Amino acid sequence: NYLINNTYFIYKYRRLLFLPFFLSYVLVVVGNSLLLSVIRNTESLHSPMYILVSALAVVDIIVPTAIIPAMLLSFLFDLNEISLTGCLTQMFVTHFFSSVESTILLTMALDRFVAICKPLHYTEIMNSSMFLKVFLFTLIRSGTIMFTLVALAAPLSFCESNVIHHCYCDHMALVSLACDSISKNNAMGLVVIICFVGIDISVIFFSYVKILHVVLGAAAGEDRWKAFHTYGTHLMVMMCFYFVGSITFLSRNLNIPIPVDVNTFLGVMYIVFPASVNPIIYGVRTKEIRNALLKMFKTNINRVSIVKVSTIKI
Repeated sequence: NYLINNTYFIYKYRRLLFLPFFLSYVLVVVGNSLLLSVIRNTESLHSPMYILVSALAVVDIIVPTAIIPAMLLSFLFDLNEISLTGCLTQMFVTHFFSSVESTILLTMALDRFVAICKPLHYTEIMNSSMFLKVFLFTLIRSGTIMFTLVALAAPLSFCESNVIHHCYCDHMALVSLACDSISKNNAMGLVVIICFVGIDISVIFFSYVKILHVVLGAAAGEDRWKAFHTYGTHLMVMMCFYFVGSITFLSRNLNIPIPVDVNTFLGVMYIVFPASVNPIIYGVRTKEIRNALLKMFKTNINRVSIVKVSTIKI
């Protein structure tokens, strides 16, 4: 069995860290579940953009669930052991769905690009056939790369330390313990960065620059500021997701001297932060979803009021 070592600082203050991480996990699950419920129950939101937002919400529940409950148990009861099979499974789930999130963000950027820059061709381009192609592309790209990542790690010999210096089974945190050559593993780590950062972020950045150019050129005054604030915020959150993910993934590959505590914290924030803020960025701050959410709450309040009145009459 392997020990998930939460590093000195995190281990020392693990009891205090339980509450913020527990609250963060509750926020992630409740926020994304509420977003899914609003979109599912509002017929006007059954459009390509909000289908992508729903997919993002599902991924934002799955990835934290793969690591945070185990972390919380570790903080409270020092349950740090994990088998190699369990470690590889956690690694695959975490990295696979994180890569799926990258593809969703890429598709969302392209959806907004087509809607704003080529509105007359939107229904022609963003149709069910397009979504099927994106789905197959996601399965093939993420599945192939992440399966290879795990397949290269599985046969390695771990003959020295069995302590993983991370809060979960990160690829390089495990691979760095191996006694065998890990040149193939390092190379595969670079492939991940090239595919999901080099390519995806370049397309996303280009799309948002074009979107901002068109919107800022057409809008005026307050509308221009709102457009810049909205799309600028989207881009900043995406950049944070990719930048922090790249640092944690490449730090060991490139021997970047980052303190273990800092690297571990960044690795957890890479998972938790986007999942916490995405329901706000793509949900509450979106007018259509905000209106649907308010309508849903008003409907539920009216139902409760009717039940109370009926009870009083009886």
